[in-house]
Amino acid sequence: MTGQQAIFREDKIGETELRIWLDADATPRDVKDIVFRAAHRLAVETVVVANQRVPIPPGHTMISAVRVEGGPDAADRYIAESAAAGDVAITSDIPLAAILVAARVVVIDPRGYEHTSETVGERLSVRDFADSLRGAGVETGGPRPFSQKDKQAFASAFDRALTRALRNRVT
Repeated sequence: MTGQQAIFREDKIGETELRIWLDADATPRDVKDIVFRAAHRLAVETVVVANQRVPIPPGHTMISAVRVEGGPDAADRYIAESAAAGDVAITSDIPLAAILVAARVVVIDPRGYEHTSETVGERLSVRDFADSLRGAGVETGGPRPFSQKDKQAFASAFDRALTRALRNRVT
């Protein structure tokens, strides 16, 4: 976390607090809005990480932004180093998802797919295969455009994951 302020996570009685991590570099605006509303409504600390400035809506005191420098994977590294077991992370980056799942962080992609220890390895293999094809000059296409159905799937998956994470934090 060179050049970044360390984030400490302890409440008054010594238990760690839930934190939402948003990999904001490639996250659709609709997904950010859903996360911002939930963070505000539930008073859950949320950290938006990007390698560019990300505007935070006024009045959302539970949301902070961290701007990282150092290339395209700097935000991913920051989240991987800072997230803790039981946190919730939103990212479309499969390698980051694999790291976070191994650290027992709940990971959801912007289309509402929740990565698990059972599924992230396969997704990583498919991603690596497609990457090798692109490296060999094969056109693999990109992801389909973000749709209303994707937005609804994300909102539903995020709500389930956040509810589960909050319930697990209660002792």
